[in-house]
Amino acid sequence: MKEFEIRADYTRDTIVVYQAYNKAIAQSAVENQKFSAPFSFGRMTWIKPSFLWMMERSNYGQKSNQECTLAIHIKREAWEKALEMAVLTSPEKRVYPDPKTWEEAFENAKIYVQWDPERNIKGNKLEYRSIQIGISRYLIEEFNEDWIVKIEDYSPLVKKILNLTKQGEYDKAKKLLPVEKIYPLSNESTRRVGSN
Repeated sequence: MKEFEIRADYTRDTIVVYQAYNKAIAQSAVENQKFSAPFSFGRMTWIKPSFLWMMERSNYGQKSNQECTLAIHIKREAWEKALEMAVLTSPEKRVYPDPKTWEEAFENAKIYVQWDPERNIKGNKLEYRSIQIGISRYLIEEFNEDWIVKIEDYSPLVKKILNLTKQGEYDKAKKLLPVEKIYPLSNESTRRVGSN
């Protein structure tokens, strides 16, 4: 396992990313197949291709305002465009030998990248990391109007997995997880996001 590799549930045309919201935002998004108020278009939104990292973040939908887990299918070409514009949230030497270069890039960034420790089904940290992408307010409208192909509510699935883990039925729970495989990257994307 390489430490910085993107793993995702994807097809030839789309990739699934996860977000967690309250019921009002989630229901409206599923009904309209795009986001609308009370979703905020004035601040950054983070998308995550790792289901288990999203589960860690929302505590399986038990955190306030993160009760509903949405699986957002976006166009792969949009995802790849985002990766090629991405700037890491910290000046990692492997990507920015000169901190000044990072500073300038960060100030003008429209897409941000962060790598967080991946989790297993028990919530334990793993040796490799999971990517999350921050879409700045300059691109949120485009994300909403052009990138999204389909929005699904995974909350019932999340509840099922949570109940199985509470009963110690980890093998059964694992069988319900979305299948994530290594996502192929262009040379430019690899360089931008600091993959290896």
